Amino acid sequence: MRVLVTGGAGFIGSATAAALRDAGHDVTVADDLSRGRRDMLPDDVRFVQVDVTEPDAIGPVVAGAGFDACLHFAALIEVGDSMRRPEAYFGTNTAGTAALLDVLLRNDVGRFVFSSTAATYGEPVSVPIDEDHPNVPTNPYGESKLMTERMLAWYRRLHGLRSASLRYFNAAGAIGRHGERADEHQSHLIPLVLLAAAGRREHVRVFGTDYPTADGTAVRDYIHVADLADAHVLALDALDTAAPATSDGDAEAGTGDGRIVANLANGAGFSVREVIATAEEVTGLPVPHVDEPRRAGDPAVLVASAERARRVLGWEPRRPALATIVGDAWEHLQAGAAGSDAD
Repeated sequence: MRVLVTGGAGFIGSATAAALRDAGHDVTVADDLSRGRRDMLPDDVRFVQVDVTEPDAIGPVVAGAGFDACLHFAALIEVGDSMRRPEAYFGTNTAGTAALLDVLLRNDVGRFVFSSTAATYGEPVSVPIDEDHPNVPTNPYGESKLMTERMLAWYRRLHGLRSASLRYFNAAGAIGRHGERADEHQSHLIPLVLLAAAGRREHVRVFGTDYPTADGTAVRDYIHVADLADAHVLALDALDTAAPATSDGDAEAGTGDGRIVANLANGAGFSVREVIATAEEVTGLPVPHVDEPRRAGDPAVLVASAERARRVLGWEPRRPALATIVGDAWEHLQAGAAGSDAD
């Protein structure tokens, strides 16, 4: 299958591009490199530097290329930043995706795999969170992704577009050159903890030590990037065998009717203190950390259920252990951003 991967020079996108290539697909990556890196890509995939949300820019890339599918990772993803700049998130994540979809539909690209987020759910009313949980986002980032999912539901009914929306919380770990950035923009816990262990950061801030959890710190669901990449490839395969949707109603998403909405999760969470302790064990180094008050809006536990992904995609996390996730991220950090040639 000829596949376009937008945002494919980023952490998850580049790992998925490599997995698609390994599965025998013909892969083209489109990325503006505002956050991605050219050296994250496999050497044998085509690359186009372009803003995928600008029709005049992405249009010539898609026209006449004969793409069968698009996997869409290009997005703004920082929750805190979305509270300061909501217009940027709705402009890029929602309006930008709508512009991309218009280009794809005009060029008969009939399959779309969307990198969504479990931030669509908002504050959990039950844990683990499944796909029937209410969608009440608490920030513009989650809202911008949910709006795109709602667009895809209408595109399914009115245009027959087959789509999969994959929701997950915390991508982590690394595989070869595909790892998270180790720079001043980093905000994710595991790379921050490892940067502190390596002496490249003064300390890690632990926000909240009085949650109703086993050790008082917040619990989150972490998933290995290799498992995420596998799931995106499986979702593409599932759409290839699903019947095109019609406008005759909206059956449950995830039943093979041309639209899939599924969580990707380990199904078991890890606390902030567990992450710190595991990092110390993996690295053999102390992780300086400072306890601080809770941040407003941070739930005690965010853990999702992946039963639908298991049932519909045939997907199972192969690297669920926290020590594996942290260990692979540590290897990537030690190797340097471009120091590994493995895919």
